[in-house]
Amino acid sequence: MPRSFSKAPWRQWLAAFCLVASGAAHAAGFPDHPLTVVVPYPPGGAADIFGRAIANALQSSLKSTAVVENRPGAGGNIGMGYVARSKPDGYTLGLGTIGTQSINQFLYSNMPFDPERDLIPIALVSTTPNVLAVSAKSPYKTLQDVIAAARSAQGKKLSYASPGIGSSVHLTGAYFESVAHVSLLHVPFKGSSASLPAVAGGQVDLLFDNLPGALAQIKDGSLVRGIAVTSAQRNPSVPDLPTFAESGLPGFDVTAWFALYAPHGTPKPVVDTLIAAARAGLQAPEVAASFATMGAQPGTLFGEDLAAFERSERKKWGAVVKERGITAQ
Repeated sequence: MPRSFSKAPWRQWLAAFCLVASGAAHAAGFPDHPLTVVVPYPPGGAADIFGRAIANALQSSLKSTAVVENRPGAGGNIGMGYVARSKPDGYTLGLGTIGTQSINQFLYSNMPFDPERDLIPIALVSTTPNVLAVSAKSPYKTLQDVIAAARSAQGKKLSYASPGIGSSVHLTGAYFESVAHVSLLHVPFKGSSASLPAVAGGQVDLLFDNLPGALAQIKDGSLVRGIAVTSAQRNPSVPDLPTFAESGLPGFDVTAWFALYAPHGTPKPVVDTLIAAARAGLQAPEVAASFATMGAQPGTLFGEDLAAFERSERKKWGAVVKERGITAQ
């Protein structure tokens, strides 16, 4: 007797076939118009720098224009939420950070997106240490000076500026408080372009920032003075700055990172094309040389490897947020 088939499985098979065929066709002509890389922070900071860097790398690899669009607010949630809701066709991408992808979900009660469910990891763009700096007129010359001043403060806590609540910079400050057994006043700003002048002008005592965002001013030295970097090793771009570990806090090691994402539902052939383009762009010798001048390194994780890295970061920073009782105000 001939085998009979119900209509439902055939419809499901046909739908799946059409989806695969559509994705392949999409990838074959991808891209045929400019891409947009959304940076969820203001211009001028490290995220903006690396957002423009990966846009340029994609342009070179894909032979297509890639423009940067800044959509700051809510610790990066506004911009990345916009990306998550965008049409999943590969033309709208987001420059996520350790904050948007590994920290914010533990700080904000009403996240506009789920970083694991709503976004597809494409490429780790860069890693860089954070840095502690003070005004050039500050009496603090070393990390031990800062710790001693914080412990002896009577009535008024030392304040530290960061580019925003939930950033790796904010959490670096909180982690420093825990390890050094001090209590500081966190003063969040909307990006490095606002936090750095506040410290230089003496309105805030300390600056925690991603190294690329403050590097030029630290090297100049007329407005701010670098104290130490948060990575386990000294950074070649500022070889005279000691690490926190060298300065009396053994084991202190914090590195910020920035990565590229596409909306959930983006066809796999398009995702694969973006991963290949990002990989090729980030492996270019000129990119490594450019990043080195900013105290950063090109990323080496792509797709599923980046997803696994994110999961480990969420575990680490979720514990810090819980331990310190940090919430987004």
